Amino acid sequence: MREKNNRVNFTSKLGVVLAAAGSAVGLGNVWRFPTEVGNNGGAAFILIYLLCVLAVGVPVMISEFLIGRHTHANTITAFSKLAPGKWWRIEGVAGVFVAFLILSYYTIISGWTLYYLVQSLKGSFLENKDYSACFSSFVSDPYVPLLYAIFFMLMTHLVIARGVQSGIERFSKIMMPMLLLIIVILVVCSFGMPGAGTGLRFLLKPDFSKVTASVVLSAMGQAFFSLSLAMGCLCTYASYFTSDTKLVKTAFSVCTIDTFVAILSGFIIFPAVFSVPNVNPDEGPGLVFVTLPHVFNIAFHSVPILGYLFSGLFYLLLLLAALTSAMSLHESVTAYVIESWGVPRNRAAFLVSVSCMALGVLCCLSFGVLSDFTVCGLTIFGLFDFCASKIIMPVGGLIICLFTGWYLDRKMVYNELTNEGTVTFRLFRVYLFLVRYVVPFAIALIFINELLG
Repeated sequence: MREKNNRVNFTSKLGVVLAAAGSAVGLGNVWRFPTEVGNNGGAAFILIYLLCVLAVGVPVMISEFLIGRHTHANTITAFSKLAPGKWWRIEGVAGVFVAFLILSYYTIISGWTLYYLVQSLKGSFLENKDYSACFSSFVSDPYVPLLYAIFFMLMTHLVIARGVQSGIERFSKIMMPMLLLIIVILVVCSFGMPGAGTGLRFLLKPDFSKVTASVVLSAMGQAFFSLSLAMGCLCTYASYFTSDTKLVKTAFSVCTIDTFVAILSGFIIFPAVFSVPNVNPDEGPGLVFVTLPHVFNIAFHSVPILGYLFSGLFYLLLLLAALTSAMSLHESVTAYVIESWGVPRNRAAFLVSVSCMALGVLCCLSFGVLSDFTVCGLTIFGLFDFCASKIIMPVGGLIICLFTGWYLDRKMVYNELTNEGTVTFRLFRVYLFLVRYVVPFAIALIFINELLG
């Protein structure tokens, strides 16, 4: 399916929703969300998070969708078309750059998930060992993590090289249903664990005494980052939407799926965590790679077959989530290279893959032989993550809201969101108020909180 500008588009409404949802659903849902819930008191955090998704996440996503669909161009060209000769183009450049930067170190973490999937299938989590030491030994090795990262990048590359319809859309239709099915299976399994009742109470019974300004800011930040906003990914995917795609409905569908995955990930993890004595739900980033292997060992040591099944499906879930997000990051950069440099897709995808892996090597080695090399006290990996998540993304989200709310013609925005008046959008004024005032203020708070944190 092609528009008048002869640009390839997604072929179905299902493909649109699953591809965009795949971009949003990533390690932030399965890894970071349960960590944030554990650190911030459980159910109260989830309620605040849901409000933040509605008030912050949905408006920004709608804004990215309308920019991408209206221009049918890569992120940089999109802003150049809408604001020719203006400084707004900087946001397009930032979007492509941050996608490139994130992909370089996201690939390394994704390689870890692939390694842990292999280890789970080998039954390594049914052995008594120091899992913290095992993880430290693995990430500091100069070769093994890099090999897994390269293999993960190759998987991503092969999808992107096949194109929008045969690659991204087709594989999203396979991977997203598979991901959702695995989540449902794991949730059912987790309900049968000894700590299921305690874990569910932790998730479902709000304790508002633990709600502080910091918890609210953390919830806003998680909503922002979980939805893959201001990375150029959603804007790029929206450029492949057809003219009859309902942008508002698609944004709500994507946010619903993303939130569904995040919350159900908590239903998987916390019953398991509460099933093992002396393990806390606020273990932080080590929850997935250190704490859970220890939990699997204790919980399933006497029933190995369940250990293989549960741990294997869990790390397969992580891998699929990582892959769908990596695809969108890769495509954001690849689309720019194709359209601005005039090179074929295969060559563009190759250039992006090789360039990202070159930076990825530095990120990978920063856990080992380059761990003593720091900039402002940060390793190379930490520096890339700090620049991307704490500076470029919040500022980018702020610019997107100001651009949509104040610079773009109000009539053009309305026509885009209503498909030239053929779709009803009764909350248009609410949306406009949010992107003009509420969301910029919220993002500014997130930005300040992240920098001070």
